[in-house]
Amino acid sequence: MIFNEDVARTYDDWLLTPAGAYMDRREKSLILNHLTPREGERLLDVGCGTGDHLALFRAKGCAVSGIDPSPPMLARARQKLGTHADLRLGSAEELPFSDNEFDIVTLITSLEFTVDPERAVSEAIRVCRGRVFIGALNRWSLISAARRLADRRGPTIFRHARFFTAGELRRLVRKLLPGSHIQWGSVVFLPYGWYPSLSDLEELVPVTKNPFGAFLGLSFPVTFSTRTIQEPMRISFGVEARQQRPIPGAIRVIK
Repeated sequence: MIFNEDVARTYDDWLLTPAGAYMDRREKSLILNHLTPREGERLLDVGCGTGDHLALFRAKGCAVSGIDPSPPMLARARQKLGTHADLRLGSAEELPFSDNEFDIVTLITSLEFTVDPERAVSEAIRVCRGRVFIGALNRWSLISAARRLADRRGPTIFRHARFFTAGELRRLVRKLLPGSHIQWGSVVFLPYGWYPSLSDLEELVPVTKNPFGAFLGLSFPVTFSTRTIQEPMRISFGVEARQQRPIPGAIRVIK
């Protein structure tokens, strides 16, 4: 297992360091600016890890759910959130939720570790009825270069990660949702050792449509899919499902 108890503890410990806390605030600011979560909205965090982002969204009034393939990560999430979140063990490629179930679906530094990123994004779209946010490690950043160099000196968690570019993520989304309106940007432009002492310099760098920050954020709207409650009923009665008549304004979800 990649995300064992040691990795889970290291992740939480990093957030307590001055550099980690500052970078985390920058990332969360980008996330909230893209999503503007509202009280009462249902939110699913795919690859929720130790529950740090679930706690953020719950503080904004969302009803939160999380899924992760790592039992140690989920155990820490349960310690933080108790009964205030629906937490499940599972993979991003096979979400155990109904179509259009959530107002918001997020994949925050989880797509890098999926076997099939396209399937994971397709599943996020399927279970969403509002907007999707993807937060990813950027291949075109100083910090990503440092992570790759560090891995050559000794194995790190990033040996198992697939780094993305803003262009790759936008092409993936538009493959699944042609014509979708995508908002994107990035933060954390400087090397690790420069934080938080040079935070003023970091905050002078434009965020919107900047492809060079270590953390990429990308959001896009999703409308209801064309699947209906009748489809499972047809299947259960052994009747072949006919081609459905599209709902005006709907987007067909790729299965």
